[in-house]
Amino acid sequence: MISPMRKKKFVWYFAFLVIASGTLVSCGNSSDSELIGNSVKLSDFEGVSRSDAVGFTIGDRGYVGTGYDGTDRLTDFWAYDPAKNTWIQCADFPGEGRNGAVGFAVGDKGYVGTGYDGIEKLKDFYQYDPSTNTWTQKADFPGTARYGAIGFGIDSLGYLGTGYDGNYLKDMYAYNPTTDTWKHVTSVGGSKRRDAVAFVINGKAYVGTGVDNGIYEDDFWEYDPATDTWTEKNRLSDATAQSFDDDYAMTGSNRVAFAIGDRGFVATGGQGVAGTDIWEYNSSTDLWEQIHDFEGSGRTEAVGFAIGNVGYITTGRSSSYYFDDLWGIHPDDTYNEYD
Repeated sequence: MISPMRKKKFVWYFAFLVIASGTLVSCGNSSDSELIGNSVKLSDFEGVSRSDAVGFTIGDRGYVGTGYDGTDRLTDFWAYDPAKNTWIQCADFPGEGRNGAVGFAVGDKGYVGTGYDGIEKLKDFYQYDPSTNTWTQKADFPGTARYGAIGFGIDSLGYLGTGYDGNYLKDMYAYNPTTDTWKHVTSVGGSKRRDAVAFVINGKAYVGTGVDNGIYEDDFWEYDPATDTWTEKNRLSDATAQSFDDDYAMTGSNRVAFAIGDRGFVATGGQGVAGTDIWEYNSSTDLWEQIHDFEGSGRTEAVGFAIGNVGYITTGRSSSYYFDDLWGIHPDDTYNEYD
């Protein structure tokens, strides 16, 4: 569904003109422009540096745990409190230490499952209750054991699918926390994929990016749980003769995603690189625009989540260097290199 081009948000610095001795003189640089969006460094993640962890938001806190530090697969779990800009250690995840797992929230509970423990692909599944700081093992994910899947929560259900079990996958399952049961739902449209992203806007999920057989996928899909249908949206690359997608470059793997209001955001990762780009999606127009780059070090396999009007990016790696910094992403603020 192709829409007219949407203008990017720019802050323009205009040259001023000085007339001297009958000559028109231009002072300054009329071509300088700067994308809107600002990253603010916050209190470092308190666990060890890691990549390929999971994250989710419950209420006014973000939760991060599991992952791989280059030597060990981890089970520790942490909550970030933005009001105090501090981290609080939670009860350890009770399953095997793992990376490449899935984390999402449904209501006031968090869920973590699947992944890779260094030997086996996994399909066990756990619920976290922040009110009691306890974990409870739930019914195993019914699909094949896998890693590099996606997960999201919509209303009272959780969803988990895609990934890699030795083959690339596109299946999708819905989890009902009330009955602790799973149901196979319509598979993601288009390509199979692993290490993709998903975010939720107004009760619909959006899925894209990832890799399949060495190809970075550019198809992008909207899932409506009310009808159990997937609808293809504009592609994530320069895929048409129209001008709106001339600069599109969202394909890649191991990116992060989060939603703020009626907008989705995809950041870092990329096509085998440790990226810094951030893209904003408008679900009303089905158009993307690039905002100011992430100001931390370029990375892949990071964690992203949102609390209120702020997105957060933490952990990840660049080659064999693992990160533990935390950044707040303010998509509507003017870039400030000094904050």
